[in-house]
Amino acid sequence: MTIENEQTLEDLRFPEEFIFGVATAAYQIEGAVLEDGRGTSIWDTFSHTPGRVLNGDTGDVACDHYHRWKSDLDLMVELGVDAYRFSISWPRLYPQGGGQLNQRGLSFYDRLIDGCLERGLQAYPTLYHWDLPQALADKGGWSNRSTADAFARYAEKIMDKFGDRISAVSTFNEPWCSSILSHLLGIHAPGEKNLDAALAVLHGQHRAHGLAVQAMRASRSSVPLGIVLNLQSLYPATDTDRDQEATQRHETFHNGMFLDPLFKGEYPEDAMRHLGDRMPDGWHDDLATIAQPLDYWGLNYYTPFHIADASSPQADYPATVQIDKPDVPRTDIGWEVDGSTFYDLLVDINARYTLPPCYITENGAAYNHDIVKGVIADQPRIDYLHQHLEGLLAAMRDGVDVRGYFAWSLMDNFEWAEGYDMRFGLIHVDYATQERTFKQSALWYQSLLQQHRG
Repeated sequence: MTIENEQTLEDLRFPEEFIFGVATAAYQIEGAVLEDGRGTSIWDTFSHTPGRVLNGDTGDVACDHYHRWKSDLDLMVELGVDAYRFSISWPRLYPQGGGQLNQRGLSFYDRLIDGCLERGLQAYPTLYHWDLPQALADKGGWSNRSTADAFARYAEKIMDKFGDRISAVSTFNEPWCSSILSHLLGIHAPGEKNLDAALAVLHGQHRAHGLAVQAMRASRSSVPLGIVLNLQSLYPATDTDRDQEATQRHETFHNGMFLDPLFKGEYPEDAMRHLGDRMPDGWHDDLATIAQPLDYWGLNYYTPFHIADASSPQADYPATVQIDKPDVPRTDIGWEVDGSTFYDLLVDINARYTLPPCYITENGAAYNHDIVKGVIADQPRIDYLHQHLEGLLAAMRDGVDVRGYFAWSLMDNFEWAEGYDMRFGLIHVDYATQERTFKQSALWYQSLLQQHRG
């Protein structure tokens, strides 16, 4: 099959040692939620609550990866990637969040990691991609300090069991989503809308990250450790002072509240001036634990945001609103497409923070093209990936140390609150039959990787 845009691959030349991979997450692909002793997660509860997920979709079956993992790894080999970024389901290993280890759950990841190595794939596990054991949520979740201690014990067990075979570990995937999106905006599990709860969860996750890094380093110091953040590339909706100041506040709250404690050992001063008295008790004392030295950090990036002022006497900090820019290209989920904003974010963050090397741990687009005569002609996804890889290369030329890129996602999957309506995969999944079909974007990515190796 001929690939449109193949001639444009020539301008995407990455360093020889650069890693290319694909990424997934446990709840989005595994299914088998009641098999082999797995416990319930907050996403099981949330997705089974009417009105929470589009069409009432759940991750009960998803892509059935729990049973099809061997053939899915074979698809990665066919694609030609170097590495597989996946997440480990905490409730599959510890159904109650702690206590008795579920050996059958452990064995699944044992087989998966060995299967990666047998196929020449590097394994990049993430410990937390939002599937908190419901048993811990029932005791307060991340706002209960004991959850962070349980997470550290879970992390230590992962390192004890798999540390000899994995290439790196990420503690959290997008803690912004599992704090702000989940406890302030109410869009993700558990669907809460409470600023104080969001701040407690945010801080609890940060502390859990620090404790987990300490525990894993004590277990095996040779494995690189990091965290994955979904930072926002921000622009004022207008050139007024109000919107420019609002954009700075938005950056402080939505980026700085994650970057600063991790890499500076402090929360942003402006945010604490407004929110410090709403932070959980004793937060100052945890900053040294949170700011553990890291070997790398991961960036997930999809779309820019345009910010306007929303100040009012009732508005909580940062008192901002997102404005959709008119007449711009958008993906099927409605996200603006502009690869230059990826460059802007990478260069800006690199200039303002002293950071370890970076991996792009997710980047991709939702386009819902159907199969027509056996072909999924998803040219817009190819264009999206190409322009974002161009932005990435430009940032690397301007001094940003990026070591690898993981496309989101290997295959279509359960897209959280959007259910199965949005398709981010390079590989199409027919959810009725579980048949996998390479999209043209997968073939394009395959060609890019062949060029990279050539």
